[in-house]
Amino acid sequence: MNTPIYLAYDYPLLGALWTMFVFFVWVMWFALLFRVVLDIFRDDAMSGWAKAGWLVVCTFVPFLGVFLYVLIRGKDMGRRERDRARAQREELREYFADGGDGGRRSSVDELARLSEIRAKGDITDEEFRRAKELVLSGHGPAAPGSSPSSGTPGS
Repeated sequence: MNTPIYLAYDYPLLGALWTMFVFFVWVMWFALLFRVVLDIFRDDAMSGWAKAGWLVVCTFVPFLGVFLYVLIRGKDMGRRERDRARAQREELREYFADGGDGGRRSSVDELARLSEIRAKGDITDEEFRRAKELVLSGHGPAAPGSSPSSGTPGS
């Protein structure tokens, strides 16, 4: 048993710090590599052959490929990311402006709307009954102020 036993105190502090630094750089390298590859796929302005070329370079010569991609197209990467985030934010804003249902109304909302139209006297009780049956059967909401059978309000 002449083999030395390495304990935690045999690993110097600077060695531990260097290991953590190398691990951090390794993780950041993969984050940058994945970001570049995603940007290559998301770029609509780049042709298919250009995308294939960048992917080949980033696959076979990764350090040089990523370095060149960031130098050549790095400014546009940020712009595309901002545009994508802005578009997602607008879609989310539109979604919640519609009430979160994509513009569709539930049958409860439709029945409440039909009751208001009937209370104003724009449709008769018979038209209300037929429109209510349509809403409850799932065949679609009735247009405001019109009956299912006729094209004029209150007829």
